Amino acid sequence: MARTGASPRKTTLDKDLARLGEVEEATNVVARGLIAPGLALLFLVLAAFLTSVMTGGEPLTVVIVAAAAIAAYMALNIGANDVANNVGPAVGAKVLTMGGALAMAAVCETAGALIAGSDVVDRISGGLVVPASVDAPALIRVMLAALLSAALWINLATWIGAPISTTHSIVGAVIGGGVAAAGFGSINWATMGAIALSWIASPILGGIIAAAFLAFIESAIIYREDKIAAARLWVPLLIALMAGSFSTYLALKGLQNFVTFSGLTLAMIGLAGFVSIWALAHLQVRNASRWMENRNQSLKKLFRTPLIISAALLSFAHGANDVANAVGPLAAIVRAAAPADAAAGAVPQWVMVIGALGISVGLLLYGPRLVRMVGAEITKLNPMRAFCVALSTALTVIVASWFGLPVSSTHIAVGSVFGIGFFREWYIANSTQRRRYLERRSAERLVQKVASGNAETADDDEDDAATVSREEIVHRRLVRRSHVIRIVAAWVTTVPISAILSAVLFLLLDAFA
Repeated sequence: MARTGASPRKTTLDKDLARLGEVEEATNVVARGLIAPGLALLFLVLAAFLTSVMTGGEPLTVVIVAAAAIAAYMALNIGANDVANNVGPAVGAKVLTMGGALAMAAVCETAGALIAGSDVVDRISGGLVVPASVDAPALIRVMLAALLSAALWINLATWIGAPISTTHSIVGAVIGGGVAAAGFGSINWATMGAIALSWIASPILGGIIAAAFLAFIESAIIYREDKIAAARLWVPLLIALMAGSFSTYLALKGLQNFVTFSGLTLAMIGLAGFVSIWALAHLQVRNASRWMENRNQSLKKLFRTPLIISAALLSFAHGANDVANAVGPLAAIVRAAAPADAAAGAVPQWVMVIGALGISVGLLLYGPRLVRMVGAEITKLNPMRAFCVALSTALTVIVASWFGLPVSSTHIAVGSVFGIGFFREWYIANSTQRRRYLERRSAERLVQKVASGNAETADDDEDDAATVSREEIVHRRLVRRSHVIRIVAAWVTTVPISAILSAVLFLLLDAFA
């Protein structure tokens, strides 16, 4: 007699079907993990195929094809590791979604690399190693070793979640291979000195500029009685400053192959960009703020569009500057392997295409992890702070690229984020303007609460610190010191590790040559 109330037992068929479902689900999870590596491998194959087509009649075609595949691998790693600095602030401030940020960055990175990247490629491909000290076959082995060692180190750093400098990696690798090939005299130490100086100065400069912009926004807009009126005056000017700088840079870098501009003409182009964009931004901000309340939440909305524009500008500048890290050694190999009458020519466009597309593909496949880290895990960002980070980073990278210096956008962006965080720590603890403003706002809310009988929440994420002691503010540490230590340690070790690895790889290549 069957038991009543007992749950029905599964049949053998049901159990088998359940197991099949579990296997299918596990297979799908594993397959999703293989999509990105599969697409990356496909890109490497396409880069090698393109190179074989473009160099089929040249000597050492096999070497050039192998170098192109390694350069494509390097470009993928740059996209995975370094591009996070461009859009991380906008994502961290919740102005852009991850997908939208990645798509925008991919387009702007490609445009910057193709339009304005050749000058910095020349510096990497021919400015670090003295040509007379290394013959063509040795130079090819130096650049192959540099490409592979830098790519491997960046790949490892990305895997462990460390936002290192790809510029440091490739420059250190070129130096290591050059020293192994011909000794310390083979390195152009004057060029190396200028680059090293930019490594030290650029993050400091980026942090100072970002802090200065935030200090201006805090005093001129945020802690004013009429925030909206102040924003109508100053936000268009900030947008115009960014537009004027970008106009000058684009004229200088993007059109240099067609026309040469004098300094006065460049200044006029920048002024024209400033004035025209200011007029448009003035109308846009005035219309957008017409019905806004006098609250910091309203200011955040006004900074959304400027932040998106600045992130696009930064992506363009990064593409122009950092494409050299991927294809600079490849350009040197192509020149060394080409006939003598073609060796001194411009960087081939197909070389630039491999670097530009590789950065974008690497960003789309592997970029989200470090985008989140830069945008949200170092210090808390809102649209105003993120705008300061992006604008400061863009201006610093543009100036460096203008002079042909392969600076690290990682250093500049992270330095800007640190500058914002450290400035906020100081400002919260020491600003008399902020303290008086918050005390006045607290008194006003108290009166409103008594009158209405309802509690009112603060409209700014810092208002709760109005009565916090200075010691408690310092104890909070708005910048995570653990990230500071880890990132600085990665910066310090990148050059020696990439140099040593490159020297070892060169000696191996030389032994089997």
